[in-house]
Amino acid sequence: MLLAIDVGNTNTVLGAFEGPTLRHQWRVETSQSRTYDEWGILTRQLFGAAVLDPARVDAIVISSVVPPLAFALEQMSLRYFSRKPLFVGPGVKTGMPILYDNPREVGADRVVNAVAAYHRLKQGLIVVDFGTATTFDAVSPRGEYLGGAIAPGVSISMEALFRHASKLPPVEFARPPQVVGKNTVASMQSGIVYGYVGLVDGICERMRAELGFPVQVIATGGLAPLLAGVSKAIGEVDEHLTLDGLRLIHEINR
Repeated sequence: MLLAIDVGNTNTVLGAFEGPTLRHQWRVETSQSRTYDEWGILTRQLFGAAVLDPARVDAIVISSVVPPLAFALEQMSLRYFSRKPLFVGPGVKTGMPILYDNPREVGADRVVNAVAAYHRLKQGLIVVDFGTATTFDAVSPRGEYLGGAIAPGVSISMEALFRHASKLPPVEFARPPQVVGKNTVASMQSGIVYGYVGLVDGICERMRAELGFPVQVIATGGLAPLLAGVSKAIGEVDEHLTLDGLRLIHEINR
């Protein structure tokens, strides 16, 4: 069994694979203060709750955008699973040329997403990941990572609005019944949802025109299903894209 771990700035997603099948996934808060013992106990408890045997884990692969957690996760893997983890980063085979000015600058999660999306669709792509930041990654029809764009995530944008506009209350991120809001909450939801979708569609349209080849837009991340239902650009949603990319990279490096 493969344990795949994607460490984001806000949440960490863990997945247990048997071959290509994702048996279970979990989402927990990313905490830099959590020790390797806490990570180990938490992970084994998650396996137990899903009626999965942690003793069957024979490999661990990790992508992380939080470098301070590398030591804790490595020690957790060694002490609780007796496995040395594979961290996605420079020197790890991905099967995808990285045509960035400095390939080391590309976040591991962005590479993992691109690998998974291209493996699945085998065509020109724009991959949109709705996380703490929203990232847009372009992949050529030959499977080359070309670059992309990074924008503030939905949660960051909402928090900034609530913090700096004292008369505006915190609201749920939900699609309003119409664009023209009839009250403050509906008006804020309209601005947040449709404003953010306008950002997504606008960037995808400009990237599509600049790339000059046909692309499919695939989205992932917790808010992808809601935003894809409003977006004109997003053609497909895959909430397991990052975990599947980790599985593929593990297979390449076996």
